[in-house]
Amino acid sequence: MMEASREDEEQLERPGTLTETEIATIQHTWAKVYGRKEDVGVAVLIRLFTSFPLAKQYFSQFRHMQDPGEMRASVQLRQHALRVMNALHTLVENAHDAEKTAAVLRTVAKSHALRHRVEPTYFRILAGVIQEVLGEAFPEAFDAEAQGAWSKLLGVVYWHITKVYGEISWSKHTSSFYWPVPH
Repeated sequence: MMEASREDEEQLERPGTLTETEIATIQHTWAKVYGRKEDVGVAVLIRLFTSFPLAKQYFSQFRHMQDPGEMRASVQLRQHALRVMNALHTLVENAHDAEKTAAVLRTVAKSHALRHRVEPTYFRILAGVIQEVLGEAFPEAFDAEAQGAWSKLLGVVYWHITKVYGEISWSKHTSSFYWPVPH
């Protein structure tokens, strides 16, 4: 199992609030992405699992898959990709509402910590993969300004996730006593 980084073990500094310009940029780029949400979500998960194969340990339905083509054809992987993209959609659509954002992320964090026993560092890894895939799939939309806005949004996501993990006293040591529950 991947060890949590020193940064994950310490309380992260709260990222700044998204500006109106950053929110508009995120929503503008998201409109392009969301039209292809399933394909983009599948690309994100395939990139995650091929670049960070230990991430598959949390998914009984496709932890054995090595071939990206086999992953792409997996109904379960497609379903999880849609869940990821729909969660992102909720965050993007509610970027002006800090309470809604916090509530959504609290639910996601608690589920992933308590039910699925996912190491919090995987959220940081996933954020990087999302940015990488979006930049490659939509190069005309993901200029430096958009990349900066998305980086800030995903930083907010990671901060909220790690905050909830801290509140529930997540410990990498306790998580190692349990085999991850499949999604």
